[in-house]
Order: sequence, then C-alpha cells, then structure tokens
Amino acid sequence: MRFYWFVLGALGVWRITHLLQAEDGPCDIVVRLRRMAGNSFWGRVLDCFYCLSLWIAVPFAYWIGETWKERGLLWLAFSGAASLLERATAPAAAAYSEDKEEPDVLLRRTENAGDAQRRSPDSP
Repeated sequence: MRFYWFVLGALGVWRITHLLQAEDGPCDIVVRLRRMAGNSFWGRVLDCFYCLSLWIAVPFAYWIGETWKERGLLWLAFSGAASLLERATAPAAAAYSEDKEEPDVLLRRTENAGDAQRRSPDSP
C-alpha cells in the first residue's frame, strides 16, 4: 500500500510540475502566470523543472508522509522521481542546461571555390 502512495505522489508531482513549467494550461492561464512572475524569484523557479519540482513535492510529502523524517525523505524522493520522469519523457534533443542562452559555435566554415578565389590575396 505504501508503494501505491509513492507512485501516486511521484506522478502527481511530475504532472503539476510539467504543467506549470512547460505547458500553456487551459485558456493560457499558466502562460499568464509565468508572464506575471517575470524575472522574479518565482519566475526563475517556474523556468526550471528541477527547481520547481522541489517546491511542488513539499505538500505531497507533507500529506503522504506520517513522520517528519518520512516527509523529508519523501520530499526528495518525489522531486527525484519527477526529474527522472521528465528526462524519460523529454524529446531526445532537449538536454538539460542551466545556461539557456548558449552561443552558437562555428566549428568549420566551408567556402565555395569562387568565393575562395575572390578573397585570395594571390589572385589579381
């Protein structure tokens, strides 16, 4: 029976966290909430699935746990399970990155033969 509650809690934390962090919500309510939060503390929390899952897991751990020790362990376990579910369901191209504005790095530039000849200092 306890495993049942753990699974329910983990799925609930994942679902609510995913809704608040990555979805528009019904009638774009969640999008409006994220816009209102802006660049405040809560806005930054809503931008990070892993950070948000820690906050969402708190009430689940409180309601499901019976002792404070159990609640503390459930808090981390629910957040961890939600994080694992997020990684398992995320598209393969979406990798976790703290720095969302990574610069594009040019590894190699290829020029066609005509451009190379016009730019060559040896050409007349």
